Amino acid sequence: MFGATLLLAFREIRRHLLRSFLTTLGIIIGVAAVITMVTLGKGVTASVQDQISSLGSNVFIVFPIKGDRDAPRPFKQSDVDAVASQIAGVREAAGSVSANATAFHNGQDWATTVQGVDNKFLRAQSIDVVEGRSFTAEEMSAGKDVCLLGSKVVQAIFVAGVSPLGEEMRVNQISCTVVGVLEERGEGGGPNQDQDNTVMMPLKTVQRRFTGSDNLQYFVVKYDAAYSSSSIQEALIGLLRERRLLQAGANNDFNIIDTAQVNQAVGAATGALTAMVAVIAGISLLVGGIGIMNIMLVSVTERTREIGIRLAIGALSREVRLQFLTEAVVLCCFGGLVGIGLALLLSWSLAGVIDVPFVFDPMINLLSFVFSAFMGIAFGYYPAARASKLDPIDALRHE
Repeated sequence: MFGATLLLAFREIRRHLLRSFLTTLGIIIGVAAVITMVTLGKGVTASVQDQISSLGSNVFIVFPIKGDRDAPRPFKQSDVDAVASQIAGVREAAGSVSANATAFHNGQDWATTVQGVDNKFLRAQSIDVVEGRSFTAEEMSAGKDVCLLGSKVVQAIFVAGVSPLGEEMRVNQISCTVVGVLEERGEGGGPNQDQDNTVMMPLKTVQRRFTGSDNLQYFVVKYDAAYSSSSIQEALIGLLRERRLLQAGANNDFNIIDTAQVNQAVGAATGALTAMVAVIAGISLLVGGIGIMNIMLVSVTERTREIGIRLAIGALSREVRLQFLTEAVVLCCFGGLVGIGLALLLSWSLAGVIDVPFVFDPMINLLSFVFSAFMGIAFGYYPAARASKLDPIDALRHE
């Protein structure tokens, strides 16, 4: 019986194809909007979290701020060494300095950032050298003129397809030998810099040749995940206040960013925003459901005589009710399927436009389809019940 009812539903929908499509338009738009918003929200979250993760997992970034003084007081290498040796759970601690510079090679020039680091810094921020090698101990201790290049610098001033390893280049007026190429890490890494548009040199080299002092602009602390980040952060604050001779009650003249907390905060914020937008988009589903109810009531009125004939020749009320309820569910399921297809197309296109990854979530697609079917039951039941309660004699008299 259900198969026959389903065939009748398809026949009635096909008989009024344009009306059926317009009826389901609200469902199509609602489903497409909800899935698109959720998919793009997940893509934005993944993109931001990838950028934060490129700073390293379980990492504190510590930099000086104004505090109660007129100007920020820089860190020294002794501060970093103290953090590494005196706080339990710290795996790596490494400082860095940077300066704007221009890279030259083979008649090409490129505006970039020169950054002074050591291998501890690379390990703390999980920076991999994909071609060549990292610095040797001798190069770091002696401040040799060697460098690691970000992918954008390689693309800008070196011949495509030719390895830059061993090549001599200039950073401002300083010549250096390329010993490695860094992995691509994307936008938004360390303070005010594009992570792929950088030239990394040994810390002592940059301090001596570019900044002219042994100050550190900031340092990173990588800690063991087995330890509590809050306890390590408290110990770090206490040690730095002691070393910087801050009196009780004085404001900290440094700031600490916990990448794990930032990651969680970003995920929570984008998740809440996505949910809010999805709820707003879901209102169109309710509008679409009302449209389904309206058109089913019109259909009952148009087919009153047909209903009377079916009831007169022995059809049961529940069979009439099932027929109209099936039509409503089929209409909503059709709208849901078209909406899912439209949402996938829109999500994929918009993800490319705003440059975020396309994150396919099968669960939201399945839930949207199931909700569409539920809308058919919820908004189709009243017209179906009304049709099943018609009196056969009155229905046969209907013109």
